Amino acid sequence: MFKTRAKYALGQVVRHRKHPFRGVVFDVDAMFSNSDEWYEAIPEDSRPEKEQPFYHLLAENDQSYYVAYVSEQNLVADYSGEPVDHPDLPEFFGDFDDGHYPMHFQLN
Repeated sequence: MFKTRAKYALGQVVRHRKHPFRGVVFDVDAMFSNSDEWYEAIPEDSRPEKEQPFYHLLAENDQSYYVAYVSEQNLVADYSGEPVDHPDLPEFFGDFDDGHYPMHFQLN
């Protein structure tokens, strides 16, 4: 039986290890739960293992806002103390407080 524990919490601000974006965790899959097409579109030498938590993020970079799906191995906690400006944040979370966003409700 596969068991895992997510490293990052709902409402936590995280940053991608390799790409210049950061976001707020709004949901977590215990292991990969996206499509095979999505997974195979990642270059083979960069594909993360499927047997780890994957995070749904309200993400932002210098050009845009979007939803990202990222493996745990490709994330680090963001301790900048800076809020994320994603326009969908108020739908899920309260105001940025002490480095995280409190959830309005549970998704799962």
